[in-house]
Amino acid sequence: MTALDMAKITFNLIVVYVIGGLIMAFVYAKTSPIMFIKAKEEKEAALKLMMPEADKIKKLGDWEPHEKHAEYYAALKCAELIPESVKDEKTGEMKESTRCEGPEEIGYIVEGFGKGYSSYIHVLVSVDKSFIVQKVSILGHGETPGLGDEIVKDYFLNQFKGKTVDTLEVVKTETKDKIEAITGATISSRAVTEDAVRNGVQFLKDKLSKEVQE
Repeated sequence: MTALDMAKITFNLIVVYVIGGLIMAFVYAKTSPIMFIKAKEEKEAALKLMMPEADKIKKLGDWEPHEKHAEYYAALKCAELIPESVKDEKTGEMKESTRCEGPEEIGYIVEGFGKGYSSYIHVLVSVDKSFIVQKVSILGHGETPGLGDEIVKDYFLNQFKGKTVDTLEVVKTETKDKIEAITGATISSRAVTEDAVRNGVQFLKDKLSKEVQE
C-alpha cells in the first residue's frame, strides 16, 4: 500500500466521521427540545401525584444531594383558581393556565438521591407542614432485578406514610414504627430510607425552618 493510498483512506475516514458527527448534532438539535418538554411534563405529573389535593406545585429552590441537581417545592391550596393565558418560556406558544389566588401552603415535596447497591436511586418525597411523610415515589434506579428493584413495590413504599425524620430507619425485623428492609436488599432499602428520604426530609426541615426564622 502506497502513501497515497493511506492518505486516501485517512481522508475518507475523516469525512465519514465528520458527516456522522454533523448528522448526530442535527438529530440532537431537533429532538432535544421535544425530550425536554416531555421530561418536564412527566415531572409535573409526578409532582401532582405526590400531593393530589394541592392546586399548585411551586418550586422553592435547588439543592445537591450526592452532588446531583435536585429541587424542592411547596404544595399550595388556592382560595380561587382564575383561568388565564400564559406564554410558554421554551416554545413561545400561548397556553391555557390558571392563576392561584390566596395560596396556602399545605405541604412540601423534595427530590432526592440515595446511593444504592448498584445505582443512585432517584426519589420524590412529599410531607405535610409538620414534615411528616405522606408519600414516597421512585423516579429512577438501576438496582438488582428481583432484589433491589423491589423498592418500587407498594409493600415497601407504603411503609413511609406517617413517618418522621426520627423513625426513618431500616430494620430487618417486622415493624410498624420504622421501615422493614426488603429481604436480600438491605443496602437498597437503606439507600431509599436513610439516604434519599431521611436526608430529603431533614433538608426541608432545616431549610424551611431557617427561612421562617429569618
